[in-house]
Amino acid sequence: MALEYLRKNDPTIAKLVHGELERQRNCIELIASENFISLPVMEAMGSVLSNKYAEGLPGARYYGGCHVVDDVETVAINRACELFGCKFANVQAHSGVSANIAAYLATVQPGDTVLGMSLAHGGHLSHGAGVNFSGMLYNVVHYGVSRETETIDMNTVEQLAKKFRPKMIIVGASSYPRTLDFAAFGRIAQEVGAYLLADIAHIAGLIAGGAHPSPLPFADICTSTTHKTLRGPRGGFLLSNDEELARRIDKAIFPGSQGGPLMHVIAAKAVSFAEALRPEFARYCEQILKNTQAIGRGMTDGGLRLVSGGSDNHLCLVDLTPASITGQEAERLLEGMGITANKNAIPFDTLSPNVASGLRVGTAAMTTRGFTEDESEQVGKLIAQAIFNRSDVVVAQKVRNAVMDLLAAHPLYPEL
Repeated sequence: MALEYLRKNDPTIAKLVHGELERQRNCIELIASENFISLPVMEAMGSVLSNKYAEGLPGARYYGGCHVVDDVETVAINRACELFGCKFANVQAHSGVSANIAAYLATVQPGDTVLGMSLAHGGHLSHGAGVNFSGMLYNVVHYGVSRETETIDMNTVEQLAKKFRPKMIIVGASSYPRTLDFAAFGRIAQEVGAYLLADIAHIAGLIAGGAHPSPLPFADICTSTTHKTLRGPRGGFLLSNDEELARRIDKAIFPGSQGGPLMHVIAAKAVSFAEALRPEFARYCEQILKNTQAIGRGMTDGGLRLVSGGSDNHLCLVDLTPASITGQEAERLLEGMGITANKNAIPFDTLSPNVASGLRVGTAAMTTRGFTEDESEQVGKLIAQAIFNRSDVVVAQKVRNAVMDLLAAHPLYPEL
């Protein structure tokens, strides 16, 4: 990374930026909500578009001089609609939570009942957690997973919907390893007269690449991030096929919940949408699924247990209780060996979320880096070895050496 002007003008920050590049290069990234952007996406984010204030929408701005950024945003919108096969997109949301805020504003009123997935069972903060705006402003009822199968029981979802008659139902998750049944959620939402919000932040790339069913035939609104499996910049967006909802979503973003859009990030979103429209992106998504299956095999062969027995998407949720180690301890242990994952609560966890009984392991970033199925299975086995032999310094060094060999085979950003 050249950082020519930054090194000259702020060597402290330049050193830290380079340090983060080295950290990313020297670890196997398994955090399911992270990925590695392309250099074109990176260049768009670092462009002069950052200078432009552009409150409003293309053709209807509150500032002059917006004809160029109007074209940038229009390209991003059109590409998003083409990628997901829908009629409307708003690409201004600063994040997935910002997109969800806009979805709430466009559909329900404070105090209305909302049905969403419990954070403790794999949902998201913005699906009604008590510490989040969603739990503070709305009457949220939660569904979870079955204790027996550790998957969503659609009969329970239907019972809750008929009992509480929510104005909106949310389908989506942050640590759920199975396919989401959007058609069943859509049927239930129609039966009770509720809006269906599909939060596809984690699986948007898989949907775009044809590796997971799309919610758009069934959902009134889709919200997402661009930076997970979609492999774009950090940001959010919304999709819909409903013209009236489209108008309400635009107003909910601005002036409802945001000011000026980040035009440099919107340009980067446009670049990432174009990348996802290419045939090689579908192959990338297929490889994500293969790598997830492989890393899961490696961990289970090593003695670890996967919540729900496996995975259909980009992540595995690992139950660490058989290894008598907490998620917090496992996260720190693995980071010391060059493997970055995150502690995560498992369904019916008896530990606090800050300690947790589980580990969330994702394959999107390692797949971007070029890891194969065999290598992914090896990583799974290394994780199990490290956890079950955590007091053995010889094993720890062997794991670290194996990690370094894998990283050396897949250099990250060699151009920088």
